[in-house]
Amino acid sequence: MVITNVNIKSMSGNDYDSGFVRFESTITEVGDMRDYVQNGDEELDGGGKTLYPGFVDAHCHLGMWSDALTFEGDDGNEDTDPSTPHLRAIDSINAMDRCFADAVSAGVTCVCTGVGSANPIGGSFALIKTHGSKRVDKLIVKEPIAIKFALGENPKNTYNDRDEAPVTRMATAAIIREQLSKALRYKEDLEEYERLKGTDDEISKPDFDAKCEALIPLFDKEKPLKAHFHCHRADDIFTAVRISKEFKLDYVLIHCTDGGIIADELAEDAPAVVVGPLFGDRGKPELAHHDITTPRILSENGIKFAICTDHPETPIQYLPLTAALAVRGGLSREEALRGITITAAEVLGADDRVGSIEVGKDADFSLFKGDPLDLIVTPEMVFVNGNLVYIKR
Repeated sequence: MVITNVNIKSMSGNDYDSGFVRFESTITEVGDMRDYVQNGDEELDGGGKTLYPGFVDAHCHLGMWSDALTFEGDDGNEDTDPSTPHLRAIDSINAMDRCFADAVSAGVTCVCTGVGSANPIGGSFALIKTHGSKRVDKLIVKEPIAIKFALGENPKNTYNDRDEAPVTRMATAAIIREQLSKALRYKEDLEEYERLKGTDDEISKPDFDAKCEALIPLFDKEKPLKAHFHCHRADDIFTAVRISKEFKLDYVLIHCTDGGIIADELAEDAPAVVVGPLFGDRGKPELAHHDITTPRILSENGIKFAICTDHPETPIQYLPLTAALAVRGGLSREEALRGITITAAEVLGADDRVGSIEVGKDADFSLFKGDPLDLIVTPEMVFVNGNLVYIKR
């Protein structure tokens, strides 16, 4: 199929005032209409609309807390054990939650979704499409995409009610360090077993440990699994950096609410950040410095960041509006759009698949008549994996 006569905002630097996109499940050609050659493909005339990459929510809990349900649909926090790295988001995601349709209707075609922040180590996140199957297995782009760690008030509040560790920030960090240390030792023991296997010095294989197995990919020297740290307050942000340096983790700071007031020092570490949600009140102490100017300040200090909804904290369909709030806070429109497209994909390590209109990438995009950051503007059409999945009525 080919879409013609569209203004292409590729987010790759190669834009066209009047261009075309040829695609199957992936994009096969992008160009200027002056170079367009009809080759028998089914054509869709874009009528001068603007084509954007599918939006990417870099941190949410889509499908983990089902819409309009209470305990029955609450599958995001296994708050019975403070260290649960072996839990996999795909075993909780309800792909038939109606919020998947809400996402598509806003042009959000790919999300990083997973466990909540009750535990110091919560489990894995998955990168999935928002349309394509009732079965989550068929939506996966990459799984796991990250292991979730949490610092600050959430773990403290969860376990304080039971008078069980962690009830302090010290204990939260200690639990994380202890489990990472065990995983490192387990990995070294497995490697030693493999090295000596079949020799006179052969040793017994270490007993299987599901928690350590889940964490081993964090220490892969070629393509390490990312560590996502839930952190709001400045001291928690710096603890996330400290632990990541100690264990040489490829880390991302999630929320980073105080990022604006520590940006000068934080820039020394050049972290990747997912900021948000930008909607909402200062509902707990560690949100005291919540402000829509944070993305601008991070940008001014050279810190790479994506923008998220943290759905259901902010409903998934309002991802473009959270980017618009960042613009209201002084961020450039271009960088706000990048924060929900290509920069989001880069922060997640998925920019080979999503985030921009380029040959070889997944055919995920939306057509708009107006500015997608405008409150009243929604997509006219949305494509996921080359399939037309939404038409504005």
